[in-house]
Amino acid sequence: MRLLLLIIFLGLNCSSFAQVLKILTYNIHHANPPSKPEGIDLEAIAKVINEADADLIGIQEVDINVSRSEMIDQAAKLAELTKSNYYFSKGIDLEEGQYGTLILTKHKIIDKRRYDLPMAVKSENRSLAVVDVELPNGKVVSFANTHLDLKKENRLEQVKFINELGDWYTRPFILVGDMNAKPDDEPIQLLEKYFVRNTTTNAPTSPNIQPRNEIDYILVGKHSKFKWIKYQVIQEEYPSDHLPVFAEIEIE
Repeated sequence: MRLLLLIIFLGLNCSSFAQVLKILTYNIHHANPPSKPEGIDLEAIAKVINEADADLIGIQEVDINVSRSEMIDQAAKLAELTKSNYYFSKGIDLEEGQYGTLILTKHKIIDKRRYDLPMAVKSENRSLAVVDVELPNGKVVSFANTHLDLKKENRLEQVKFINELGDWYTRPFILVGDMNAKPDDEPIQLLEKYFVRNTTTNAPTSPNIQPRNEIDYILVGKHSKFKWIKYQVIQEEYPSDHLPVFAEIEIE
């Protein structure tokens, strides 16, 4: 009887440490729908995010106080529309405002960091944002969001930096973003030395109509103990020139 109770206790104890996380990554093209070249529809982006009901969200191509996007602080507005905590990471100054990436989460952000990514050749500055998030069960996970450069030389240097940084994390570490590289390209092959990529239910993410390129990813650090529950490209053609990517994982 004691042995049976011990087995039941251990089973319950192990399950209490497991946590299911929903993750979303989305290049929003500063909320400019391709079918409306002069239009901004931040509410449509927020609708996609809210329907996904994700715990951790990485957004790329976000404007803050830029004329092309109606001088809106898109980071703050998306946080308001999705009732999320947020962290904006600047890539570049643009006009009198900024342009970069955004992390949203319904959970508590307990720490945040921003890194300028290296460049081998002159190009637009790119950053990596990392937040540490405390989940309801008290577990802390680290979540990183980025938008790699268009130039291959820079992408290679940038993924080397990300790999070196990610290798330090013993807690669950999740990386998302627009990598501007296809699965067989060298930058993704390098990332796969330190991160796990879904290869069974992945699909193209760009362009939004008849997509043919997989360049947006959700990856999990190899030091993380986890399993995929779901991984899918969401077929939302209207809001952006990219399709959002959604995943559910179970972490220990």
